[in-house]
Amino acid sequence: MGTRALRGLLLLLLLSPRGASAGSLHSPGLSECFQVNGADYRGNQNRTGPRGSGRPCLFWDQTQQHSYSSASDPQGRWGLGAHNFCRNPDGDVQPWCYVAETEEGIYWRYCDIPTCHMPGYLGCFVDSGSPPALSGPSGTSTKLTVQVCLRFCRMKGYQLAGVEAGYACFCGSESDLTHGRPAPATECDQICFGHPGQLCGGDGRLGIYEVSVGSCQGNWTAPQGVIYSPDFPDEYGPDRNCSWALGPPGALLELTFRLFELADPRDRLELRDSASGSLLRAFDGARPPPPGPLLLRAAVLLLNFRSDARGHGQGFALVYRGLQDHTEDWAPPKDSAQTPAAPPDGTNVSCSPRPGAPQAAMGARVFSTVTAVSVLLLLLLLSLLRLLRRRSCLLAPGKGAPALGTSRSPRKSWAVWYRRPRGVALPCAPGDPQAEGPAAGYRPLSASSQSSLRSLISAL
Repeated sequence: MGTRALRGLLLLLLLSPRGASAGSLHSPGLSECFQVNGADYRGNQNRTGPRGSGRPCLFWDQTQQHSYSSASDPQGRWGLGAHNFCRNPDGDVQPWCYVAETEEGIYWRYCDIPTCHMPGYLGCFVDSGSPPALSGPSGTSTKLTVQVCLRFCRMKGYQLAGVEAGYACFCGSESDLTHGRPAPATECDQICFGHPGQLCGGDGRLGIYEVSVGSCQGNWTAPQGVIYSPDFPDEYGPDRNCSWALGPPGALLELTFRLFELADPRDRLELRDSASGSLLRAFDGARPPPPGPLLLRAAVLLLNFRSDARGHGQGFALVYRGLQDHTEDWAPPKDSAQTPAAPPDGTNVSCSPRPGAPQAAMGARVFSTVTAVSVLLLLLLLSLLRLLRRRSCLLAPGKGAPALGTSRSPRKSWAVWYRRPRGVALPCAPGDPQAEGPAAGYRPLSASSQSSLRSLISAL
């Protein structure tokens, strides 16, 4: 384990880019959304406005007069149904719902859901300009997206990136947050100039992210966190080749895919043990991961993602946490999949023994069985020897037709008789009249068999 731990630590150091975070600053435990616009929200908030303080939502199965209703989502892809929970079926900037039409003609509103902010998004902050909320370099772009700003600040070596007014980008460090002033989430409501489905801050308001979101490499050592596909929340591009080293405390890793949308089978995510390089699992556009958590046993896990020349897709959001290794009483939680080693082509297999332990247990069982059988055979042999030493007349089973006869020898004081289906040993000498009664129905062994038995008994 010492060598494996050393190799894992070296790998973590090699994959750590300048400015990369050792783990998410925002815990994924309470987050209900992993897409920047909350399109994956499946929670139960059913009122609009800040923290649900606004108007009640209409039920989706009663909104047939509008563009979106449960009838327009029969497969449930958008999460619509016989309920009035906030959803984002059209890829808007955040979840919303229909409301009873007002006199001003307003019939829908956004929902402000505190738990529906993707991990890595730190919130909305006031930017008064003096001093700036983020003290690093800045820039503007008419094609600004969240990832464009993240990439800019990542290349500059900063930990945080802030988007403002739909077109401005600012960089900073964690120390800037100590004097930052949070603002209501609804005030970061400006659509990004480069993506109609993303929000880029507001007027004098910064939406701040960790630059590790959507990075192409990095190491992750926090007890829990989220790893996103490259360029997230934008789609990943073609010919991407990215690696992440995952080494939280504990020898067990629990992985849960909250989002997995790869374009085709040639876009592939591999999970490998960094110490041995062995492939543990592999997923692609045709073979997505199973639902529920995956459990892997590895000191450091290496994730490799590759896309082909045509690859474009939303990507993935992977939640992880490290677990302590209680080998003796450990068992996978309900609805989880303990993941064994996978073949090189990524085909999922059902089970694989942990190296060393089953072989050792099997060897112990075989040794115990052989020892027990040997003791029984030895006891049987000793009993037979004692019997042969006491008996002078032996009747053994035969295969031919029953017949009576005797076999006498002037040199040996024993005779052998047999009959189907069993043999009988008599305490008598050859020719003894006492043998005639029990020997009825028996016949003598052949001369060669008697010769062999004489040799055996003479050696006793």
